[in-house]
Amino acid sequence: MKNLLFLLILCFVPIDLYSLELNGTFYQGNFILGKTEPHSNVLIDKKKVKVSSEGFFAFGLSKNRKNDVIIEVIKNGTSKKLIKKVFKKKYKIQRIDGLPKKQVTPPKEVYDRIKKDGKIIAEARSIDSDLVFFSKKFILPLKESIITGVYGSQRILNKIPKSPHYGLDFAAREGTKIKAMLDGVTTLSEKDLYYTGGTIIFDHGHGVSTLYMHMKDIYVKNGQKVKQGQVIGTVGKTGRSTGPHLDIRLNWFDVKLDPASVLNLD
Repeated sequence: MKNLLFLLILCFVPIDLYSLELNGTFYQGNFILGKTEPHSNVLIDKKKVKVSSEGFFAFGLSKNRKNDVIIEVIKNGTSKKLIKKVFKKKYKIQRIDGLPKKQVTPPKEVYDRIKKDGKIIAEARSIDSDLVFFSKKFILPLKESIITGVYGSQRILNKIPKSPHYGLDFAAREGTKIKAMLDGVTTLSEKDLYYTGGTIIFDHGHGVSTLYMHMKDIYVKNGQKVKQGQVIGTVGKTGRSTGPHLDIRLNWFDVKLDPASVLNLD
């Protein structure tokens, strides 16, 4: 009887003290949604992250992450650590030939423009707001489309190796309506960026943001709140694009994540 009581204490006391739920698989590039007791402090790899009033927090695993994740929850001055192993993903190789030379290697006269574009995108991704939309389920941005490009694939353009693809490409007819995957606030709305063309970024809170690229029409403005499922624009072929499609991205601050880790693609 004493042994049984001891086992029950071992099993149940830690759960009562540290209620921790983790939604997401610990593979490279994946988004992880966490929930713990309200008013707890959470550290990911010794770095403090925001925790909502309901106990939600989020973080992401980089494309090439090799080391384990250390999650520490602190409540009433007492802490508990959890170590999660990160598993490797196999990434594809995508070859695209026949592109105009300027789309593979931009001319020097546009370098300043590319640098400026990169700066405003980085600023939008760096926002650390108190919004908690990230805790909800994402929906697909298009109803009828074909996935033509996936996260992490090494791109070889005109036989020249380039940076990996960090998004998810949906091929669809030009003008197809695009819906917001999640509630959010518009932090960037640009019609003509060099690489990404018509581009929107939404903030979902706690450093979580989504990007929509190569759009033809844009129906939202900076600072505008959007609802999940709201039509935000249409599919285009603007920027560096070989045809009409939507490229979506998912970020946790500057960590580029796999959008497929939050979408039901079945």
